[in-house]
Amino acid sequence: MSNSQITKNALARSLKKLMLTRPLHKITIGQITDDCGLTRHTFYNHFHDIYELLGWVYQTEIIEDLEQYRNYAGWQQGFRSVLHYTEKNKTICLNTFHSLGREHLEKFLYDVIYGVASEVVEELARDHTTSSQAKEEIADFYTLAVLEQIIQWLKAGANTDPDVIVHKVSRIMGGCIERSLAQYQDL
Repeated sequence: MSNSQITKNALARSLKKLMLTRPLHKITIGQITDDCGLTRHTFYNHFHDIYELLGWVYQTEIIEDLEQYRNYAGWQQGFRSVLHYTEKNKTICLNTFHSLGREHLEKFLYDVIYGVASEVVEELARDHTTSSQAKEEIADFYTLAVLEQIIQWLKAGANTDPDVIVHKVSRIMGGCIERSLAQYQDL
């Protein structure tokens, strides 16, 4: 592991540790660097601000493992893994959600879900003559539907079993993307 990775991991551990006891908007870069024994200058060599560090945490702990699930056969397992990560890191994720960083979390989740949705739409569109705009609209629509399920789950304290959420979304969405593609093909 490179020195840069070691430093980023140290900063991430300190941020996560601090987020267990205080809201994100009350954590300072000085507190993070004091906790891990680094300087503010070192922090700024790697990240512009705390939100970029938090994004890096989510990127390295969730997103990098999702690549294998960016298809029709795997999207449910990818969704399940994101929810289980959230459940396992509930305090940190809810802290992010309830803080000034909520917009960052929502954008981050949107981007993640859209990435998977667009791959699924592309895969299912192989047998259709669907425009790029139509595929983007379909992916956006289902991204927003799944994102809202996650937001409502977080608002309720993320207490429902993630498998129940995945099953509900899967049951409701079953066949919907294919039908949407067929509808656009008819236009």
